[in-house]
Amino acid sequence: MLKDLFTPCLILDRGKLNDNIRKIKSIVSKHKIDFRPHLKTAKCLEITKILVKEFGLRAMVSTIEELEQLKSSGINDFLYSVAIVPNKLDRIAKNLSNSCKITVSVDNISTAQELVAFYKNTGNRITAVIELDLDGHRSGVRPYANEQLIKISECLDEFDLFRGVMSHAGESYGLSNEKDINNCAKNEADQTLMAAEIIQKAGINCELVTIGSTPTALSGCKNIGITELRAGVFIFFDLVQSGVGVCELNEIALSVLTTVISINREIDAIIVDSGWMALSRDRGTSSQEIDYGYGQVCNENGELIDDLIVTNVQQEHGIIQVREGSDAKLPNLKPGDLLRILPNHACATAAAHSCYHVVNNEDESIKIWNRFNGW
Repeated sequence: MLKDLFTPCLILDRGKLNDNIRKIKSIVSKHKIDFRPHLKTAKCLEITKILVKEFGLRAMVSTIEELEQLKSSGINDFLYSVAIVPNKLDRIAKNLSNSCKITVSVDNISTAQELVAFYKNTGNRITAVIELDLDGHRSGVRPYANEQLIKISECLDEFDLFRGVMSHAGESYGLSNEKDINNCAKNEADQTLMAAEIIQKAGINCELVTIGSTPTALSGCKNIGITELRAGVFIFFDLVQSGVGVCELNEIALSVLTTVISINREIDAIIVDSGWMALSRDRGTSSQEIDYGYGQVCNENGELIDDLIVTNVQQEHGIIQVREGSDAKLPNLKPGDLLRILPNHACATAAAHSCYHVVNNEDESIKIWNRFNGW
């Protein structure tokens, strides 16, 4: 029973989780393309095993801790998403085996040379993809940087360490309609294929041409030549994804269970025991059409309470008020009552907690699935 849980705590709706996984599986099945789930959102062995069952033995990780914790799920093809640095190679190599290959991403010739030197010195074969930067928003090689692409791929290919190219359509998170998302997905594929073609014309094989973000993966665009799609937050969704337009609020599988600790009549606010330590400080919806503050408030059963949002957070306090300009009224609650809060960014909110309390609408049982943090 929810009333028996110690708050704040993380609630995962198993039915919605299953529905969200089916949603993306229908797309990749329709287009007959490989799918690589990103495990950074869940950081959980039980969820990883579900993804393995649905999508096979490939996955992406953003930390070595994820690789170490989740290798026991049976995954045999890991892609490490963050541009690698040499001091992480030893730890990564400890996870290599005949049944488990690991591919890292590089975006400069010096790191490629370090990877080659590591292989020559240790015999540990860590392969690599070139990370592409499609929109200038973080690390990566521009897809039209012919000389840089060829130089890096040739360096790696000489020792059979090169696998292909990888891109992420980060700009998709700033969009809000189907047409723009479809255009973004097409641009993501076209630029990635352009980079792959540059490398292939130099006589180097691109085995892996991998693209992905939750919005573009869910767009359903079919891209001939792309070998793999990737996504991560699709398993839970969140308020930012609803603002982008790829999910409805009632599809969000993750929420924070919180207890009312006080009613402040002076400012017409409900005070709860979930502050930024439980919800995060992420304000990802602030630039979207609907700003949910620090989270959308639901009743104990997860039903939306219109225009009731978390307007402010302190370390252990959340301030809940009616959205400014709304005619809605503050619900009649008392200390001890329970509420649930939908997160702006599922990854950030989940990172504040050590486990999921998994609820199932078919019965009242609550299972505990542990999660982990760290790098």
